[in-house]
Amino acid sequence: MSETLLCILLVTSSAKGSNLVYHWPPSPKTAPRLARPLPTNDFPGALADNPWRAANSPDNPAEEPHWDLSSLVLEDDSEYSWQRPPLRRDRSVSFTQTSSHPTSRRASPSKESKDAYDLDGTRRSTTGGPSQGDSGGASTEDEYTTLLGYSAEFLAQILCPQSSMCHQKFELIVDDLAFIGHPVCADEDGGWRFKPEKPRPAARGRGLKKGLSPKDEERLLTPERADREGRASSQPQPQLRASDAGMQTFHFVMVLDLPDPSSSASGNIARYFDTIYRQIAFNVTAVLYQEQVLKRYVDGQAELLGTLREDFANQGESFADFMYEALQISNIAPAMKTLYESIKANTIARVTINELPLELQLPPYLDSLLHVEEEIEPEYDYEDEDGEPNAWGQEMSFAWRLPALTPWKALLTLETDDKHGYQLDMQLRAAQLDPEERDLAEQLLRFLDLASVTLSLAEMASLLDWHLESQVYPAVRWLVLHRRAKIVDVVHPSLKTVFSVPQKFPQPLATLTAEFAQIFGDRDVPPLPKVLALVSTATHKQSANHFFATVVGAKELIPLYFDVVLWMLQRDLLIRLHLRIRIIATEELKKRVRRQWEERRATRRSRSRARNIERGRVRSRAGDNGGDPRGESSEKEGATLGTVTESSPVEYWVSLSPKTARKHAQQTSSERISGSSSQLEESKEVPDEKKPVEPEDELSSSSVDEEKWEEYYRSGGNDNIPSMISNPARASRLERDWLMAMSEGKDPHVASLFRRIHQYFDGKCSDDEILYRAEISRRQLREVLHNYEEYLQTFLHPS
Repeated sequence: MSETLLCILLVTSSAKGSNLVYHWPPSPKTAPRLARPLPTNDFPGALADNPWRAANSPDNPAEEPHWDLSSLVLEDDSEYSWQRPPLRRDRSVSFTQTSSHPTSRRASPSKESKDAYDLDGTRRSTTGGPSQGDSGGASTEDEYTTLLGYSAEFLAQILCPQSSMCHQKFELIVDDLAFIGHPVCADEDGGWRFKPEKPRPAARGRGLKKGLSPKDEERLLTPERADREGRASSQPQPQLRASDAGMQTFHFVMVLDLPDPSSSASGNIARYFDTIYRQIAFNVTAVLYQEQVLKRYVDGQAELLGTLREDFANQGESFADFMYEALQISNIAPAMKTLYESIKANTIARVTINELPLELQLPPYLDSLLHVEEEIEPEYDYEDEDGEPNAWGQEMSFAWRLPALTPWKALLTLETDDKHGYQLDMQLRAAQLDPEERDLAEQLLRFLDLASVTLSLAEMASLLDWHLESQVYPAVRWLVLHRRAKIVDVVHPSLKTVFSVPQKFPQPLATLTAEFAQIFGDRDVPPLPKVLALVSTATHKQSANHFFATVVGAKELIPLYFDVVLWMLQRDLLIRLHLRIRIIATEELKKRVRRQWEERRATRRSRSRARNIERGRVRSRAGDNGGDPRGESSEKEGATLGTVTESSPVEYWVSLSPKTARKHAQQTSSERISGSSSQLEESKEVPDEKKPVEPEDELSSSSVDEEKWEEYYRSGGNDNIPSMISNPARASRLERDWLMAMSEGKDPHVASLFRRIHQYFDGKCSDDEILYRAEISRRQLREVLHNYEEYLQTFLHPS
């Protein structure tokens, strides 16, 4: 926004006509544009073709090149410079002003001449030379009657639309200018009244679950705003007669220099314009409309500035004198000036409109949308594990680039010039505060007093006995929105925290060094460049790479260097490095699990073979009890059946006679039927966990194990090299076996902790997040890391 904002306008319309009430800055100018690429002419032969360049290349010194510099200079570059059509056309056909215009009743001499304007605002005659009396600049009459190359009345006419187009978003693009606002108008009888609020559908999201949206929750922290809105809606609305109606329409407009389409995508431009409309144009218009309905504030300001403008123009005073005088006698003029300068400086605009304080700002990284390398940010930058939007809310999730608002983060209060804490303390003593408002202010003061980078938000909620989402998060959002605090990572109280230095500093190092020396120069602290050098080299050390070991060195210096760390964090000069963990299945572990599986498989197979042999013997005895006339020979055949059935069933069936084979088949069928019925009865009486494991179950379990090994090898697995378990929370069957084998021989308590927290060892969860989600202490985490060191890979990474 600071790149494209040209000026801020306030236009009105009445029965007398349209009027440009005020604008800031006094003489806005658009950036020069090119209609065609302008070729560089910084070296001889720049405009020559490739054959000429090849023949006269510096690598070919055989013949000295000869050129005529005068012939290579562009004689006329007017076709490369782009000008707005109103600036190029004849001034005699420009829009003329009616005599009813209240601020410009004098006839401008420029209307009768055929003049054109350059991009810098210099008026030139159609013959090519400057107009007489201009002295290289615009005349006083033109400063009063023109703006950005257009007639002031013409701009007021197009920016004050018909009533059917009022009370909605206004967006107009003319040539290289974009006009954004929210025009409002009076009722048909000329009266100004509040519009009835339309019923809104129930919103979805986290705010609905708690009964309040994030914006409603934040409104609890600013009770004076909610009370003011309630009083405004409850006061009787003045009824204006049609004869008393003066101003019919007013429009607070943001004028932008239209970004180059080649520098940004169309989606970015639409989101860019919409953000400016919602954050600035709509909010200012809402306050002006309220004051107009209640006190006819805009009407009075327009009459005051219009009369002043007319008097200064009739007396021949300079336009600069009028702008300065308007700042002294008007209330809305300094508000527009402050708003413009704050947007250009990318700060919060604290303005006062008719004794109503108002804070306005745009997202800090809104201008990044104008660059082609920047992609459109999603509606929410971060989602939690349930897929719900982040806790910042929709208002602060776009072009803010804030870290995730999570319970394991900390709050860092920023240095402000307005002494916000002192203001709140004064408000507590004010008699106009209600008991409920006083209680809310006291709670906010307690929250600010307790806020520290050594406490996480979850710990602050516990100490204050606040609800994290419905009380702590709204307070954090309010402070960050008003740039009185920022979200940082938790810092160890003894400064045993590993930091890194950002790749790019927010300000020049010389400026930061001078500011650092002014604060810590007389406190026996090394210069800022040396401190940054110590921090940047600390990450390369194998041990003791935290801030205390590399910079502080002594316990008595911790309070001093704690202030240094806070100062550097406030200016984004330090980045906290988090410990992240991954699980590695080593070569020895994989071979051990493989060997154990093969042993279990061999045991199952031998056990199954023995049971099958025993089952065959049982079947042979059942055949003897059936009355075989062959007696002993039948018993031998039964024994042979039990022995041969499992080894060579084909030879056994061939050796039997047809009659004997048929009889044996009938017996076997009856045994199977009786066996299945008995098993069914047992299954009804005996629970599943107490059923004996049949050989078929063991074989099926063995086949399942074989499948997982085959799947592992098909996917490129190898027992001879280590592998990483990328997602322990969703580990495969084989990876679960590896995780179980890691705990063999470990202390049961430590093994239980490992099973509890190894799902977070995916390299994405930081140590602070693991401690919060698993509800363990840092000492317990260190104990797990020490006992499972051979299977864990730890590394430091910024959040």
